[in-house]
This record gives sequence, structure tokens and C-alpha cells, in this order.
Amino acid sequence: MSWLIFSLLFSFGFGQLFKWSQRCGCNAPTVVSTNYLVLAGILAVYYLIRGELVITMPILKVGGITGVAFIISMLVMTRALEIADVAAVLTAFRLSIVVPILTSVWIWGETVSTIQLIGLFLTFVSLVLMTRGNKEETKLAGLAALGLVVAIFSLQGFSHATLGWVHYAGLDPQRQLVLLVISLIAGSLGAVYIALRRIKPRSRDLAMGAGIGLYNLVALFLTLTALSKVSGTLFFSLQGCAVVMMDNFFAHYYWKEKLSRQAKIGALIGALAMLLVLKK
Repeated sequence: MSWLIFSLLFSFGFGQLFKWSQRCGCNAPTVVSTNYLVLAGILAVYYLIRGELVITMPILKVGGITGVAFIISMLVMTRALEIADVAAVLTAFRLSIVVPILTSVWIWGETVSTIQLIGLFLTFVSLVLMTRGNKEETKLAGLAALGLVVAIFSLQGFSHATLGWVHYAGLDPQRQLVLLVISLIAGSLGAVYIALRRIKPRSRDLAMGAGIGLYNLVALFLTLTALSKVSGTLFFSLQGCAVVMMDNFFAHYYWKEKLSRQAKIGALIGALAMLLVLKK
């Protein structure tokens, strides 16, 4: 359970670091891509020194697909935050946690009790409440806005679900190598995107990305370790509620953002949902 707790805390911290980078005026694609390249570089050097840099086909397959999913979902979301309603984008992002939960049950064959099923439903309700209430003016409307929200929900959900694939592919002992491939693929594709967009990386973007990459190395390792020890339904349900709850409270008390009544009610429901999901 300690792996799960630390994973949730580091996932929350990653979101806050990324938010801080945006408030500092950093370029999101550059920060994201640098983060992955630094992460991949550290792992590559480590395994080269140990003489254990052996990438098998299963590692390449799982890591490659996950890396592609990671970078596409992140680039789509960062772009969406620039052109669409922030509230709608963040709601789609948070609710996408439903996808890996359903994947864990339908594809990986995990079982849930009736009490846990009620907890999963309350998780969904709490996420809806905690991510609503932002009344920013919509920049993109109509079918384009709807399509973008659906894309974010699907892509983010798929990228989360692929993390659970590492365990069910029998790659838990090689999860650091899988993480290396994920990061290398994601960072490389991100670099290509930056080049095509003709974005000129600034020193502060690179420094921020490198710092987040060091942090993310620990965060993703904790996530993969937690998923090797607890079920995906438990992990993603708790992550969905706990991280959003911490996000909301941190936004209120540190970033001085107003916490709506809906968000407060959602936080209470989320706390109840987490207790039910933990029940066997």
C-alpha cells in the first residue's frame, strides 16, 4: 500500500510542477519533450554502465505503443488548453481515468465487489463535480469543441490504460526498460513536433523540462511499481479521486484559486468513494 500512496503523491506533484511551468510562461511542448528525453537519457546511461541495456521485442512493443500514446495525448491536451474551454478540457482529462478502470475489468479480467462498484460510480460523480464550475469563455464551439473533448478523453484514457499493460504483459521485472522506451519514443516524437512547428527552445524551457524529467523518473517508476502490486481498478480509482482532490485544495490554498461549492461536495463524495473502493 505504501507504493500506492507514494505514487499518488508523486502524480499530484507532477501536475503541480507542470502547472508551475505554465505559470512561468514556459512552452508546454518543449517542456514535455525535454522531460521525456532527459528521463530516457538517465535510464540509458544507467543500463549502459551496467551492461544491461537489452531491449526485447515485448519491451519495444509495449513501450513503443505507450510512448506514442503518451506524447500524442499530452500534445493534444496542451494545444486544447490554448484554443478551447479550459473547464471542458480538464473535465475530459480527469474523467478519462474511467477508461483504464473499465479496461482493467473488461480486458484484464479484474473483479470488483458490489461495494467497490458503488465506489467506482461515486468516483465518476465526484470527478464530475470537482472539475466543474469553471466559467471561462469558450474559445472553440460546436462540433469542433465536442470532437476535441472526445479526443482528449479517448487519448488520455488510452495512455493511462497502456500503463496497466506493462503488468499484464509480464514485464514487471523489466519495467525500467519499458519506461526507457516509453520516454525515448515520446521525447523523440515531441522533438519532431517542435521542429515541425518551428518552436525555438529557450533555456528556461529546457531547464524546466529537465527538472520535471528527473522528478517524473521517480513518479513513473512508482506508478509502474504500484500497478505491479495492486489492481488497476483500485489504482486508477484512487488516483482519479485523490489527485483531483489534492489538486483542488492546493489550487485553493496555494494558487489562491476559488474552490466552488460543487468542488467541495465532490471532494466529500470522492473521500467516500475511496473508502468504498478500498473495501474487499
